[in-house]
Amino acid sequence: MQNDPAGASLTIDRVAHRYGNAVALEQISLSVAGGELVSLLGPSGCGKTTLLRIIGGFIAQSAGRILIDGQSVDRQPPNKRTVGIVFQNYALFPHMTVAANIAYGLEARGQTRSVIQARVNEMLALVRLGHLADRMPRALSGGQQQRVALARALAVRPSILLLDEPFAALDKNLRLDMQIEVKRIQRLSGTTTILVTHDQEEALSLSDRIAVLNQGRLEQLAEPSTIYDRPASLFVNTFVGSTNILPGVLVSATAESAVVALDGGGHIRTRAPTPVQGQAAIPGDAVVACVRPEHLRIVDDEAGLHGTVEMGLPLGATIVHELRTATGASIKIAEPRGVGALPRPPGARVTLQAVSPDSINVFKPAA
Repeated sequence: MQNDPAGASLTIDRVAHRYGNAVALEQISLSVAGGELVSLLGPSGCGKTTLLRIIGGFIAQSAGRILIDGQSVDRQPPNKRTVGIVFQNYALFPHMTVAANIAYGLEARGQTRSVIQARVNEMLALVRLGHLADRMPRALSGGQQQRVALARALAVRPSILLLDEPFAALDKNLRLDMQIEVKRIQRLSGTTTILVTHDQEEALSLSDRIAVLNQGRLEQLAEPSTIYDRPASLFVNTFVGSTNILPGVLVSATAESAVVALDGGGHIRTRAPTPVQGQAAIPGDAVVACVRPEHLRIVDDEAGLHGTVEMGLPLGATIVHELRTATGASIKIAEPRGVGALPRPPGARVTLQAVSPDSINVFKPAA
């Protein structure tokens, strides 16, 4: 089977949208390269589904432009944009077989019977469902239905593929299997793909880049590793992954590192503060230091952050402990679990240190 040509580029140019007086999107600009998979990630109500529907032509934006391969599609209805979409509920035609569902868009475009049959066979092979071509949707599992919906969307060779929370209806184990399968299919087809999700693990595992949205604004657009390790804002740091927030005062800072005096006592060395909206923290400013649970270690040392174990949860290969500091702050630490290892007993006093200053992000909270 031959791969489809490289996907189209997508440009979102200063797109804004309002519902009455409510701002849904505020000057969103981003570019997606051909063949790239970009996730729109954020909490409910952040504007990600609105942006997806604007790309697909189902909503007309209040301002800005949508360009596919450099050409504006703002005046084109959904059926003229060569955009494919897979909805959360898959929306398969219940009275049609798997093959007929995949063929539907091709028939609507007036393709010949031989072209349709060849393309349907190609899509069935791509999603590994050739043996189920004559099945009805009701006789399929959730994962199989999802693959049929994906094949139907790809059959018409869309320039852009839109995935709207496609894994939300699947149980956890099947969801992981289908994420791997969708990634494989997207790579083989070469189709530029936009995925809407509120699941951070999903976005981190599937995406070439992630666009984090918050209250209609684009907080950060970057590769998954950068989003996780170098968040551009306190919101991104707290929304993507788990983190401990330690308030304090910035004592000193250079271009590479900083020292923060914690409100609970003691000092920690960190990365240089992250500028927020172009404003960098300066010594004397109130700041928060953010350190992820897996970046903390329990040490036999007096220097560090002291706490008392309140609870330990063995999670397969990891043990997560919740600690309480003398000031009442709650801190979580994740440790690799060896064979037979048990959580530390409640009441045990421990000292924590970060694996490195570079693992601690520092932000000046918004006024």
